Amino acid sequence: MTPNYPKWTNYGMKQRKWNRNMKKNIKHLAILTLLLGMLAGCRENKQAAEPKVIGGLVDEEVEDTTMYGRCIDGGISSLLLLREDGDTIAFILETADAMADVQGGIFIGDKMAVVGEEVEGELFAKKVINLTSLLGKWTSLDKNFDIKDNGVVESHLTTESNPYTSWAIVNGRLALSTDTFDILTLGHDSLSLENKNGIYVYKRK
Repeated sequence: MTPNYPKWTNYGMKQRKWNRNMKKNIKHLAILTLLLGMLAGCRENKQAAEPKVIGGLVDEEVEDTTMYGRCIDGGISSLLLLREDGDTIAFILETADAMADVQGGIFIGDKMAVVGEEVEGELFAKKVINLTSLLGKWTSLDKNFDIKDNGVVESHLTTESNPYTSWAIVNGRLALSTDTFDILTLGHDSLSLENKNGIYVYKRK
């Protein structure tokens, strides 16, 4: 037999039941909010960790740590670089254990690409590439191309099956379209590049 509770008692029981349900709903909502926040955080961390791709010019996804600017002072032992954002960066070109690999020379006003590292509190230039010296027409037995400003390469041989169309400096290496090379020498009239397939020598036209 069901007890005959007073109406105020039934109301109190319903109120307590409603309060319990409300607490459960609030708890579930809090858990859902927390999970969504964690998921968003993981997504942001994943996006932040994704490496920078340099124009699709390299086989692997790497972040380019090269610093770019114009040479405003320099010589045998130092280089002062003026970046596009107005900052100036001073590099040393030799330490007690190493000397910078300078390709293309250091001339005031020329565009430069520098890969550096901190050595005993100073910024040491491991690799220096004179981009102004790199520009121009280069020829070999099977190649004839013009390295232009703004990452453009123009081929002058109609017989080339895979002519270069673009270039970039990536961590001190030269990327020509999908091929990436170490710059062995860059002089007034000569350029030699190396990758896993061999060494390639070009003359300035």
